[in-house]
This record gives sequence, C-alpha cells and structure tokens, in this order.
Amino acid sequence: MAVGGARTGRDLQRYNDDQCRLVVGCIPYRYKNGKRNEIEELEVLVVSSSNREGMIFPKGGWEVDESMEEAASRESLEEAGVVGKLEVELGRWIFKSKTHESYREGFMFPLMVTQQLDSWPDKHARKRQWVSVEEARNVCEQWWMKEALEALVDRLGLSSSCDHLN
Repeated sequence: MAVGGARTGRDLQRYNDDQCRLVVGCIPYRYKNGKRNEIEELEVLVVSSSNREGMIFPKGGWEVDESMEEAASRESLEEAGVVGKLEVELGRWIFKSKTHESYREGFMFPLMVTQQLDSWPDKHARKRQWVSVEEARNVCEQWWMKEALEALVDRLGLSSSCDHLN
C-alpha cells in the first residue's frame, strides 16, 4: 500500500453552526488470539499526542472534501499507520481544546484493524502502542476518548461500561 504525506493546515476544515471545529477519529482494535468474547483479548492502539506527553486515539480535522468516514480512516492511517474495517460511529462529544481556548465537536468510530504498516506519514512524529482496555483507560488523556472506549467495549458486549469503576 502506497502512503502519501499527512494533510496539514486548516484551509479545508469543517466547522459546525457554532464555529466549533469538527474532528473525527478511530479506536483501532484487534483481538490478540482471535477470541472475540473475552475483554482480556481485546487490544486497542493508542498514539502519542503531537502537542504534549500522553497517549490518545488517532483523530484530526474533518475536511470539506471528504466524508466523516473517510476522515476517520485517513487519521488512523496518518497517525497510527493502520487500515481496516470502519464500523458504525460510537458517538459525538463536545469538548474544550487542550491547546486552544475553543471547543471542538468530535466523532469516534471503531476500526477493526486488518493491516499495520511499517511506514506511515506520522511515523517519526508519533509513537504507537497496542494496549489492553484497562491500560487505555489509564493512559488516554482525553475524557471524551475514554467515553468512546467504553462505548466500544459495550458495543462488543465485553463488559459493562462501569465495571472499571468498581
């Protein structure tokens, strides 16, 4: 698979009616040993944040020349170097940007990973790491991404979203 460079700039960014920048992302996932009914077998891929220390799920701006699904898949390829089967949206969140004094409207999708690339656009700018759901709950720095992770776990029927709080 040929991989071009990552998109940059804000010229093509989408905004909602309240002028919140629209962002989309994915939770890339796989099963370690093909056992789809055990939460211990589920792994998710996190990437290092570009602006700070910490880990997040791949996400970025939704641009005017692409569908939401295309943007989500593009971000996973650019930031994490993975491709796969994009599934139905997990939800929508409004959150404050960590680097700007403005709000974002974010959408997250599950991505069942079918291929992990050795080379990808952000390879030298980000680290990627497969982790367990429990590890992701601990290392992911964005509250809304943690909520999306719980939505994925619930959708996959692996546990209650409150199990980790007990």
